Amino acid sequence: MIQDVNVKALKKNAFRQSKVRGETASRVRVPGGLVSAKSMARIVEIAEEFGNGEIFLTNRQGVEIPGIKLEDMPKVNALLQQIIEDMQINQEDTAHGYLASGTRNVVACPGKRLCPFGCYDTTAFAQRMDHEIFPNNRHVKVAFTGCSNDCAHVALNDFGIIGMTEPQYDPTRCIGCGQCVNWCQRRSVSALKLVNDKVVRDEERCIGCGVCVVYCPTRAWTRSPEHYFRLKIMGRTGKQNPRLGQDWLRWVDEDSIIKIVKNTYAFIEEYINPNAPEGKEHIGYIVDRVGFDEFCKWALKDVELPEKCERATRVYWGGKHYDRENDLR
Repeated sequence: MIQDVNVKALKKNAFRQSKVRGETASRVRVPGGLVSAKSMARIVEIAEEFGNGEIFLTNRQGVEIPGIKLEDMPKVNALLQQIIEDMQINQEDTAHGYLASGTRNVVACPGKRLCPFGCYDTTAFAQRMDHEIFPNNRHVKVAFTGCSNDCAHVALNDFGIIGMTEPQYDPTRCIGCGQCVNWCQRRSVSALKLVNDKVVRDEERCIGCGVCVVYCPTRAWTRSPEHYFRLKIMGRTGKQNPRLGQDWLRWVDEDSIIKIVKNTYAFIEEYINPNAPEGKEHIGYIVDRVGFDEFCKWALKDVELPEKCERATRVYWGGKHYDRENDLR
């Protein structure tokens, strides 16, 4: 017997198509990867009452509850509403569970809430981004990481936001021990050197990672009060041509990043392939087709980049390249 299931509606309501006839899986979005114990307990209750008793943690920090009967979706949506309110998920419809599965869950590493290397509150920025771009069914991936270690693998996303700090040096507190120089060489880009027992920073080489701040025993190095970011763009996975995102902006501010991402949605609406399956097309393919300059025109509309910001006027991406003449078939 063929079961009549509207797969498109299923996915838009953040339920996954299942290989098991008559079953689905609820996809619970967790912006920034932070969920309260109370909401996690409710997820467990749903899994035990309506699922198969299992919970799957996704690569994008979301939660999937498998084994849900299709006829139980309205009951599950009602229970999910408590979680949506607890996590302050931004959506107008408050009666039908999660909406718009096109834009993927916004990912973030723990950031400065937990990690000594974190240059900013990744969770807070991720949650702000979530409120700005959801709900939306366009295929967009955004990820945040607290420093250049990139624990969140942001280079695999359409927009990867890396935390930066402009190290502040107080020579009166420096004892010339060389710890910052040593660790900058070992864990970063060798932007520091000792000159007459004081430290000199190469501003052109420095990537704002904050390693010097972490390892300075006298707090001669501190983080800047301003938050800065490095923005990587158009990374992607997939079958056709996966590639790593590349640096576009350095020392950019939070408000500019928000505007750029929101402007990109308008760019997508203007240029997306009307025949794209389910209305989804990777932004990178649109940029490749339309041109990088046109993308910049849309993305930077009404954006006032800070004076300190450095912008790459041309971005080049790598990708897979095969010698088709020798391709085995």
